[in-house]
Amino acid sequence: MNLSPIDLKLIDSKTKNIYEAVIVASRRARQINDEYRLEYNTLVNNLIPGPEDEFDDRVNPDLIKISQEIESRLKPHQKSLVELMDDHVEYRYKED
Repeated sequence: MNLSPIDLKLIDSKTKNIYEAVIVASRRARQINDEYRLEYNTLVNNLIPGPEDEFDDRVNPDLIKISQEIESRLKPHQKSLVELMDDHVEYRYKED
């Protein structure tokens, strides 16, 4: 996993302050994580025809392929920060 620093001033320019940017990015990261989880569970459920035996030690190559594909994607927090930097995230303030 490569590390790349992000300029806090650039993040701060996308919202009113850095704390709002953290909240916006974290909420988007949760949404992305839920999307990944839903996609993974859908693919796995379509792959497995019936109930598995708990002692079944066979390796399913299709399951490994799906897992590796999901793991090779950007992590949710990275993707949410990229979306925030590229102005792909829309947010609004909660009205009282």
